[in-house]
Amino acid sequence: MPQSLVKNNIHLVFSTKSRQNTIRIEDYDDFRAYLIGLLSEYGCYLLELGGTENHVHILFVLNKKLSVSEVVGKIKSNTSRWFHRRHNMAFAWQEGYGAFSVSQSKVDLVKTYIQNQKEHHRLKKFEEEFREFLKAYDIDWDERYVWD
Repeated sequence: MPQSLVKNNIHLVFSTKSRQNTIRIEDYDDFRAYLIGLLSEYGCYLLELGGTENHVHILFVLNKKLSVSEVVGKIKSNTSRWFHRRHNMAFAWQEGYGAFSVSQSKVDLVKTYIQNQKEHHRLKKFEEEFREFLKAYDIDWDERYVWD
């Protein structure tokens, strides 16, 4: 085959440092616009963005030439600076992240899940939600190293 045809949908989840409530909900529209431009710059495509005051869910199509960790590093460093400039405050993301593959048949389901974060987190804390992702994706983890 003369060309490489690839589509990797990634559901990326990470929190603010120590899960501090430093993301204002009213910032998500501007954050979305910034993230669209940022991902486009790296040949990725934003499918959905959502979250709460202390974490984000980003569903995107990964550029076939980049690794997940490269894109996550670029997202975190650039958006940290964006939040800092926007609000003139110290802002940091947690060290780690969760990145989960999403089959094309489940993209709409994940989009809906991300769009309903506000309601979802009335019943469940971020830590519970993240543990459920790790279990669902059969990921072994050590609780001591999941949180910063």
